[in-house]
Amino acid sequence: MQFAFSPLRLPGTSRTDQKKVSNAGNFSLSDWESDIKQAQDAHIDAFALNIAYDDPVNSAQLSNAFSAAGRLYFKLFFSFDYAGNGPWLKDDVIQLLTQYGSNSAYYHYDDVPFVSTFEGPDNADDWITIRKAVGGIFFMPDWSSLGAKAALEKGAGIINGLYSWAAWPWGDRDSNTFTDASYLQYLNESGTALPYMMPVSPWFYTNLPGYDKNWLWRGDDLWYDRWQEVLFIQPEFVEIITWNDWGESHYIGPLHDDSYALFSIGEAEFNYAENMPHDGWRQFLPFVIDTYKSGNAEITQEGVVAWYRLTSSTACDTGYTPGNTASELQLEFQPYDVVQDKIFFSALLGSAADVTVSIGGIEQAASWTYTPEGGIGIYHGSIPFTGFTGTVVVTITRDGSVIAEMTGEEILADCPNTWENWNAWVGYDMSDATISATPGLDLSDRVCVKGTSLGNFAGLCEFTCQYGYCPISACTCLAMGALVKPEVTLNVNGYPISGEDASYDGLCSYACNHDFCPDTACGSKEVPLTVPTVSDFSPPACIAGTGDGNLAGLCTYSCSYGFCPILSCTCTGTGDLVIAPDANTTISGKAASGLIARDYDPLCDFGCTRTYCPTGACVKTTATTTSTSDDSDWGSVSCSSLDPNSTTQWADANADDAWTAAIAYWKKSNYAHFTWAIANFFYGPEMADMDCFSLSDTNSKLRILIILCGE
Repeated sequence: MQFAFSPLRLPGTSRTDQKKVSNAGNFSLSDWESDIKQAQDAHIDAFALNIAYDDPVNSAQLSNAFSAAGRLYFKLFFSFDYAGNGPWLKDDVIQLLTQYGSNSAYYHYDDVPFVSTFEGPDNADDWITIRKAVGGIFFMPDWSSLGAKAALEKGAGIINGLYSWAAWPWGDRDSNTFTDASYLQYLNESGTALPYMMPVSPWFYTNLPGYDKNWLWRGDDLWYDRWQEVLFIQPEFVEIITWNDWGESHYIGPLHDDSYALFSIGEAEFNYAENMPHDGWRQFLPFVIDTYKSGNAEITQEGVVAWYRLTSSTACDTGYTPGNTASELQLEFQPYDVVQDKIFFSALLGSAADVTVSIGGIEQAASWTYTPEGGIGIYHGSIPFTGFTGTVVVTITRDGSVIAEMTGEEILADCPNTWENWNAWVGYDMSDATISATPGLDLSDRVCVKGTSLGNFAGLCEFTCQYGYCPISACTCLAMGALVKPEVTLNVNGYPISGEDASYDGLCSYACNHDFCPDTACGSKEVPLTVPTVSDFSPPACIAGTGDGNLAGLCTYSCSYGFCPILSCTCTGTGDLVIAPDANTTISGKAASGLIARDYDPLCDFGCTRTYCPTGACVKTTATTTSTSDDSDWGSVSCSSLDPNSTTQWADANADDAWTAAIAYWKKSNYAHFTWAIANFFYGPEMADMDCFSLSDTNSKLRILIILCGE
């Protein structure tokens, strides 16, 4: 059986990926119930509750979540975040699983609690003790930082399967399945085939300097493409990234206007999720999820969904946002070289229909890029919007009658916030009419009918995939349908040419036998093959670079190991990634006095924690402790963070005592920047509902202090 999950991020005081500060601290029981109902409407089976270690919102919000899920017969499971506030203590994991694992709302697989993680491979052995203590779990971690092979080796005898976080394409490429293929390969080679949880996500953009996060990955056609890949691969599990991560722009859940604290604490230039709904991305999920789980699905309501950015990619300041991220040793690009200035649209239809798009009242030529087999299913296409501004209208008509019409936000000539908002605006319209249409072929009877690949593999895959031969080790399937037989069969064999590797074996054999044998890849004679040291489909890494002035030496050093941020450096050579020396985690590096931190801090931290820390450009510091806050911070202040009356918690507090406690909180926390910690102390989940103006007039000093820290 197959399952579709969506992570719901329980945000915490984290400074790394996949977290939102204080969002869930504002969730009421009715908020949980509302979100769960909307997930159920989308046919999502469960929420993966991503929880950071020692997060103060965990206790209250987990109670709310399980209460709501129990009432609505919905399922939840834990995804323990080891990258947020640091590693979980195994005793705390045991306590939570003991408390909730037997709850009727907790998701079980093979009769035991299903458990996942975000990272945490260094704590792999903890799970032996955890499993024994709680009486068994089905453990499916995301250890994507290691890659599939190393993650499987790390988890030998511990894991029951693996989850990948690699849902987004690299650079200006469209989505592909090569990472998925590597997971499936190693999971199937493990003796007993282990299940794979495949990630699906619609978008990625983050610009939160307070979390050291600022990059984008190509979204564009991704929401359509990735679901086609799911239907082709048919993994045991699918996890949608995410339900409510506003900070990374890949939320598909409803916006919550009281849950935007991460933008201020993360020092965002502006709130790039506000008034940017993504609800449209849920509208066709019942159809694709039911097809994935059951092999087919009925369409009862037709409709259209469209998504686009609200300004062209060169209209405004980029916000220093690169395409790709050097933080993951990716080659960085300018963002306008990665994203496409297009309006993307999909329609769920029971039969063929036409699409028209107008921008500012001017109709554009529009057509479908993909149409479903037999005319029943999801249609998809896009049009450029370069040079046009105004209200966007996407209309679906059949025989002159309007089926659905989405009227969306205006495309603007410039940016209201000066910086480009790389997030997507998503709109939709569903027909009022009820129909009944089901694709003629069940999923089990469909094969690949269109595919592609990279480089020298592209032509071979485009030929073979149209006839149902589309190995995911070398190709990406783009569309499925009824099997089409090749017109010509020669009863001959083909082989990879000299200099190529075994990845071409099956493709050359099949293609040459059917009269397509490109001499750039295949031949008629078997020859010795090369053994690649890296995958044919691994993207290039930076291996050389330079920079201006004091940046020159730093860039030369870091770019040679793939860390080459485009803001500060110019990559001058690419190739296979060269592994850097291990970082010394007891120290850190930052820009020397008088230099621009944005330009120097990442390079200094990369170099100083290894073997290169040039004076005049960088200073080396001892890393701060990574322990997290506890109630002792509040004990020195005459108030209680647990006072249910949030308007009076601070009424009698002394400002000097409060400031001293805030400084202590910062010193104990893992916040690299003073301002994040202080803001979180006064405006974190403990004080989320506080009315600071209820403070007495005699405590105006504290009132001013809290207001300033919240700005």
